[in-house]
Amino acid sequence: MKWIEVYDIAIDLDEKYPDTDPMTVSFPDLYEWVMALEGFDDDPNHCGEKVLEAIQMAWIEERE
Repeated sequence: MKWIEVYDIAIDLDEKYPDTDPMTVSFPDLYEWVMALEGFDDDPNHCGEKVLEAIQMAWIEERE
């Protein structure tokens, strides 16, 4: 999985953290959580605030 696969990442996060409100997760924590996902394999330097925001928004949408 790569950083650009925001919807796949969001699904995995929702499955791994079902009791977590995505709106309460800080970007540093979100970054660490994504990096720790099974199957995630991308350059840590390819992530920025816009990518994390897109992941967070996709996670919120997945939750709804």
